[in-house]
Amino acid sequence: MPNAATPARLIIGISGASGAIYGVRLLELLRPTSVETHLILSQTARLTLAHETGLKPAAVEALADVVHGHADLGAACSSGSFRTLGMVVAPCSIKTMSEIATGVTPNLLSRSADVVLKERRRLVLMLRETPLHLGHIRSMAAVTEAGAILYPPVPAFYARPASIAEMVDHTLGRVLDLFDIDLGTVQRWGGMPGRKAPV
Repeated sequence: MPNAATPARLIIGISGASGAIYGVRLLELLRPTSVETHLILSQTARLTLAHETGLKPAAVEALADVVHGHADLGAACSSGSFRTLGMVVAPCSIKTMSEIATGVTPNLLSRSADVVLKERRRLVLMLRETPLHLGHIRSMAAVTEAGAILYPPVPAFYARPASIAEMVDHTLGRVLDLFDIDLGTVQRWGGMPGRKAPV
């Protein structure tokens, strides 16, 4: 457990897949909490951010407590001795997942994910790609066998979301559940309406 000398840290990776809003909103949700966020933006993520959200990288970086350069393999989070709760890659491209699955990690984003796995910490990959071919599926199996959790951002319609923002928040709330962080964004399933609760 983190103590006064070791804050609760979560690494947030944003790769170049579609769905940059997931990483941005995750940073926004964690901003007012005691969780120290460490952001890694891939070069392609910078392009996706501009296209999908209109946000400049500097605006997204301002949401994080600490920002690490994508090429900075000497950053703190490249070492297992740097204690964290784990890492979320939101969104996660097939390229990034494949690097993690093979252990061939040429940049800080995939290297940090590799470190999280080797230290047996929690790694959640919000994989964004469809349709999938067999090579993708084999990489998905390999990264799962290594200990990662694949969490494609599939919306939960039972919550009857009224907006894209509600769908994003619900999905991210479920991702944060995996780290025992509850920010109140999840509409919890309580059974079908009208059914009696079990005695």
